[in-house]
Order: sequence, then structure tokens, then C-alpha cells
Amino acid sequence: MGILSQDIKALFTDQLENWPQAKANYEALKNVKSKDFDFGKYSIRVQFNPARIQSSAAKVDAKSIQERKCFLCPANLPSEQKGAPFGSAYQVLVNPFPIFPEHFTIPTYQHTDQLILDRFGDMLDLAREIDDNTIFYNGPKCGASAPDHAHFQAGVKVFFPIEKDINRISKETIYSKEGITVYAITEYLRNFFLLQASDKDQAVSFFKQLYTMLDMKDDDKEPMMNIVAWYEQNEWYIAVFPRAKHRPDCFYAEGDDNLLISPASVDLGGVFITPLEKDFLKITEKDIETILKEICIDDTKMQSIIQEIKKIQ
Repeated sequence: MGILSQDIKALFTDQLENWPQAKANYEALKNVKSKDFDFGKYSIRVQFNPARIQSSAAKVDAKSIQERKCFLCPANLPSEQKGAPFGSAYQVLVNPFPIFPEHFTIPTYQHTDQLILDRFGDMLDLAREIDDNTIFYNGPKCGASAPDHAHFQAGVKVFFPIEKDINRISKETIYSKEGITVYAITEYLRNFFLLQASDKDQAVSFFKQLYTMLDMKDDDKEPMMNIVAWYEQNEWYIAVFPRAKHRPDCFYAEGDDNLLISPASVDLGGVFITPLEKDFLKITEKDIETILKEICIDDTKMQSIIQEIKKIQ
């Protein structure tokens, strides 16, 4: 594909040397506050990261999107922002508003909608090629602040609690074939499917079947979902989180009930991002549980999909 982990490390180093805004924001990460909430076999970390206000509060309605320049199109990038090509369709960019100590955005050169179905294989290629990073995808109504421009993101491994949690939490095997095993996870506050695959074609084939089982709302172009993927010891681990809604009720609430939290892949992977200190200070274990249950598909829908998957031969 033409890029390796050392290539993007070199890009990262160069950008921090030559792009003052990026350097300042990565320096600011050292002051990010965090606290952990214990849920038994796993915990959820909450971070106060004020630089993420642009993403968390992003207006992603059609009118707002049309009225702003796309910040992922090559012509609109800051003059200091440089990229490294990934194949012929994508470039890797240092994300100037980081969550991770090393945080990348991987947009297409072409301005095209954020849709995963025909790009899922590209996501797996990325996970394998830059395997010291975890790759994630936010659907157009699931945390993507650029729903009009196809892109993935990458963050340095070990940041996501889910990478370790999957070894500890309960998993039900619901599909198995040479090269792939699929698990249902229903005891993790958020229902999701875990694909563990050594065969890329099998993973892509199964994902396309799962995609057809997810509900699509009338005005949407794809089912709502977030995906987190990483590559380890010659296998892909792919967590697919079907979504029920974009933002929780607390995002729109007034007064003390308001929590400015717009969950995306990072939150579902186990790190809640709060761009406002008031929310970081007041968020509770119950808030986290309520938000996750609200935005992810419920147990009834999850069981319905599980039964469909079990019928696949």
C-alpha cells in the first residue's frame, strides 16, 4: 500500500516541528485530566480535553455542512499540514485536535460521502499496514465531524481499553468459519459484534452480510455504526457497534441536566471525551451507563440480529 508505521512516525515528527498549532495541541495533551469508573471486569475512562470542543459540538446538519469549506479536502488544508499517501485514494494527516498522543486522520483525496460499505477492506489494510495504531470509523451520524468526506482515523495502540477488555469480558460465539470467528458482546454496557479474522476476504464478506441486517433510517445513506479495528499476531480484531441514535438526550438538555458528550468510536472503545470541565467534574457512573444504553441498539434488537447471523451457512 506504500506506507508503513515508520513513515507516519516520520510525518508526525515533521509536523510537530513545523506546525505550531499541532505542536501546541499535542503539548496540551500532557495536561488532559482523566479519571476511571470501575464496572467490574472493565472500566471506562473519562477525559477532560478542551481541544475536542470543535468535534464534540460540530454542527453536522446538511445546511451547516453546505455552508462551510470541507476541512479534509486537499485544497482546504492549512498550508502547514502535510500528508503521506496511503495507496492512491487516501492520505494520512496528523490530526491537529488530538485525543491520542499520536492521532491521525486518513481522508480520501476525493470529496465523497463518509460511507463504509465499499471501504471496509481499506480499513483492514490500514490496520495491517500501520499495526501499532488502532483504526476507527465514525459513521456520518455517529460522531464524524466531516460526514461529507470519507475518512478513517488512527490512534496509537493501548489507548483504547477495549483492546484489553475483549480478553476479559463474556463473549458468545455466533458464527465461525475457517479464517473468521464472530462474537456477540452483550455484557459491556454497549451491545456490539466482534469479528476476529485471519482472512481478509472472509471478514469483508461477513461484514457485508451484517451490514444488511442493520436498520437504516429513511433519510440515511447507511446504517448507523462505529467501527474500531486493530491487527495483532496476524489477525484482525474488528468491533462493530450498531447505533440507535446520534447524540444522547443529555447533549440537548438544559441547565444541570446538560452534558456536552457526542459519543463516537473513542467513547465506545472505553474513553469518554468531555470538552467542558463542568461535565468532567459532574459525570457519574450512572450517566455513562445511560448514555451508552441510549445510543447503542437495545437488547431486543441485538438478539434479533444474533438470530439472523446464526442462520448464515
